[in-house]
Formats: sequence, C-alpha cells, structure tokens
Amino acid sequence: MVRWLAKRRYGPIGVDVGSRSVKLVQFDADHSRVLEAARWDLAPADNTDPDDRAGRVAEAIRQAREGRNFRGRDAVFSIGSQNLFVQNIRVPQVTGEEFSRVVCAEAAGRVPFAGDEAEVRYIEAANVRQGDVVRREVILLACHRPVLQRILATAESAALKPVAIDVEPNAMLRCYSKQFRRDEDQQQRAMFVNVGASTTTVVIARGSHAMFMKYIDVGGRHLDDAVARHLKMKHGEAAALRRHNGDRRADQRDPEIARSITESIRPVLDRLANELSMCIRYYSVTFRGQPLERVVLGGGEAGETLVEWLASRLDVSCELGDPLRSYGKPPQGHRIGQWDVAAGLALRKVG
Repeated sequence: MVRWLAKRRYGPIGVDVGSRSVKLVQFDADHSRVLEAARWDLAPADNTDPDDRAGRVAEAIRQAREGRNFRGRDAVFSIGSQNLFVQNIRVPQVTGEEFSRVVCAEAAGRVPFAGDEAEVRYIEAANVRQGDVVRREVILLACHRPVLQRILATAESAALKPVAIDVEPNAMLRCYSKQFRRDEDQQQRAMFVNVGASTTTVVIARGSHAMFMKYIDVGGRHLDDAVARHLKMKHGEAAALRRHNGDRRADQRDPEIARSITESIRPVLDRLANELSMCIRYYSVTFRGQPLERVVLGGGEAGETLVEWLASRLDVSCELGDPLRSYGKPPQGHRIGQWDVAAGLALRKVG
C-alpha cells in the first residue's frame, strides 16, 4: 500500500521576543508570501524575575496567535541581547579540531558565566593582519544554558514546538540577505542596524556572511527617558507622545511638539551615531581594502527621520529596511522595520 504524504505548505513561525513585545511571522513553504504576522505588547511587570517574564511572554504569544491564521506549532525562537554574549576576537590560524579548542579556550576567559554552563558558538569572519602576523577574526557567541531551558519551557507553555533556537543578529542578516540576492549585492559590504526598544543590534556583512556583530546600549527606552526628562513628563506619557508624533506624517505633526522632541532626543541620537561610527572604524581598520557601501536601518525605532540623521553623520549611504517587501501584502500599521528579526527566524531552514 502506498501512502501519499501531503507536502507541508507552510514554514515555521518566527518568534521574536523583545523587551516590550513579541512579534510572530510565518511564510508559506517556499518563502514566497507572508501567511500571517502579528505583534502583541508584553504586560508590564513589577519585578525582573525571569520566571515571571517567561509567563508574560508565553501569554503574549498565545494572545498574538489567537484568532489569526498561523498554521502548525513549529516555531523558531531567538536569544535576545539580554541573554547573548557577542564579541569579535582574533585567534591563531590553526585548522580542524584544534581551531575549535583555541576558540573555546579564548571564550573561557571572556564569557560572563562559568564555562560548563556556557553554550558557545562562533562564526569565522576572515583572515586579518595583526602587525606582521595573520590571524583569524572570529565572532564569538555565547549563552547561559539555563536561558535555553527557559526558552524551551516558554515555548511549551505557549503551545508551540521549538524546532530551532537562533540568535537575533543571525536572523536579522538572514532576513536582509534574502532580499539582496544579486551577485553584485553578495559582493557588497553592508551594515545592518536594528534599533529596538532597549538595544541596537549591529551586523556588518559581505553578502550573507557576517564579519562583525555588536550590541549597543541605545534603544527606544533611552529616547523616552530623554523626552520625559526634557519635558518633565511621566515616562509613559513621554513614550506615547514620542510614538504618536513619530507615526504621523511630517505635514501632520505639531511643529512645536516635534521641535521639543527633537531637542530632547538629540544627545541620545548623537551617542548612537558615535557608537555606529566606532563600529565602522573597527571594521575599516580590521578588514582593510573592503569599504562599507550601505547601511540598512530596521527595528521598531527605524524611520525616515532616523535614516536622515544617521546618513548626515556616518558618511555612508543609509536606507530604511523593509523586511517584508518581497512577500506580498505586508502587515498593517507603521514601522515596517520591526519585523526583520521575526522574518529572519521564520526563514531559517529546519528539519
């Protein structure tokens, strides 16, 4: 007897858990269109207990899926900035198992938790010259193992089946490299920047190959704090004012409010621009003769105003990312850049 198995018509659900919200994206099997996308804000917390947060995340995922057209239970989760150690390092040029031993030995002296509790991965970037010696540039990634167990427990509580756990920088790069697929794009060096609610994620890559990763402690909450201090408002009111103003078209904004907000957040944006400039400088010095050609800005805080601000300070062509532009009808609402990590997770090959 021959059994005919129906070909699955959908991919896994990408689950991006941020500091303020969860975002879910699912594509069809061949990644040609978006089947569903949803965002749900996390309930506020009175404490920082990890188990309490896990419960709020699971509830937000359940709420985001309820009444929507997500299919199946397979999901790809991510390790976020608060739980991921990222650092570019240089190690001697050795091969095979010896290379892994060298990287792990280097990691042991750098990661902020005990070696036997660390899950360590690495990405080989390129050979670089250090003085008269050629060494191997490596991106070191490490996570505390209890974090992984908590992610698995959260998935189970949310009635999902975790088929993979990825890291935010990889997901972001996968999302955009899927769009920039021409041979010319694959040879270009680009910096992808996700400005989120709490942190900014930076990835510099050649095509789909990562060469540099870093987290910057600048995000939406820092902008909200700056507005609250400058205008002497409560934090929640300042956040609502800044978001409402930013989501309106330029010709519909109150000029006085817009000017006050701009004055408030200028020091924070200057700090972000300076941090990104240092990332570019590190890349330029490390990978000589390989100039950066574009900056793509994504994340929930990305907008044309921020693109213009950074373009005037980085001396590199900047553009606003549109993670879902190749997949048919995008989700409704503003800030399309917020979907880049969730989309990259949903694009991961599994099985």
